[in-house]
Amino acid sequence: MALDITGKIIQILPSTTGTSKAGKDWVKQEFIVETQEAYPKKICIGLMGEKVQEIKKYVPGNEVKVSLNIESREYQGKWFTNINAWRIEPVGSSGASSGQAGISDEPMNHTEPESYNQETSTDDLPF
Repeated sequence: MALDITGKIIQILPSTTGTSKAGKDWVKQEFIVETQEAYPKKICIGLMGEKVQEIKKYVPGNEVKVSLNIESREYQGKWFTNINAWRIEPVGSSGASSGQAGISDEPMNHTEPESYNQETSTDDLPF
């Protein structure tokens, strides 16, 4: 199941390392995102392996969009659910988020091209 969640990072937890049964080293980093809904939810999301480096670009307070997978598995009769991120993107940026991108403070200069001659134009349209 793949989902996207948008919210604010409120905490980045310490990374955890270990060795699998197969003898391979692994690293996991978890962080907490608070959604921005009418009733905000706090969600603990994990990153595994080389994806751990992605969270180092952010600090608590940053707004992000997280693409994640939700997976449950059974162990000794109990079920455990993991929420793992596979992409983290910043939400907005300075200038673009305010809707002001591409807007200049300079007045526009509306001059007619030299090839346009209003007297010789036979067009009745005002524009």
